[in-house]
Amino acid sequence: MTALLTTNRYIQSLPKYLTLCEHNYVRLLKLLPSERAIGSVREIKLGHSEFAINIDDNAKYTLDVSIKQLSGMVSGISPLYLTVRLYNDAKVAEIVHHDYHQRIKPSYGYPNPKMHQKDEKYQLNAFLCDWLVACVERGQSTLNWDVNNGLV
Repeated sequence: MTALLTTNRYIQSLPKYLTLCEHNYVRLLKLLPSERAIGSVREIKLGHSEFAINIDDNAKYTLDVSIKQLSGMVSGISPLYLTVRLYNDAKVAEIVHHDYHQRIKPSYGYPNPKMHQKDEKYQLNAFLCDWLVACVERGQSTLNWDVNNGLV
């Protein structure tokens, strides 16, 4: 008797994923540095941690942003590092790299050698959504006011 092994592949819900990426785009726009030049940085304090949002690349239809944890690290856990690509024409933002890893696949077979979850890409973008909500609602950022030009 032959036993057949059926594998249930993970199939991502595209409307659900795009909705999440649209929310990330809107929230990330609120946190970007006011100047969109390459190398511009905005620092955000959230709780006891500080983060830097850096503009890495600015093209006609895309904007690459890195989010890096500067302080408030927990021993034994690597600090947060994400690279997010904003697609200005589609108005979506998604994580393209995390923790210095290369490309994130849309889905992974399970089990796999690196023990990625089947929906790793969705989970990372859901984490980004939660982090952005926390930053928009409770984060603090230094404003660069020019006292001499009457902006205060």
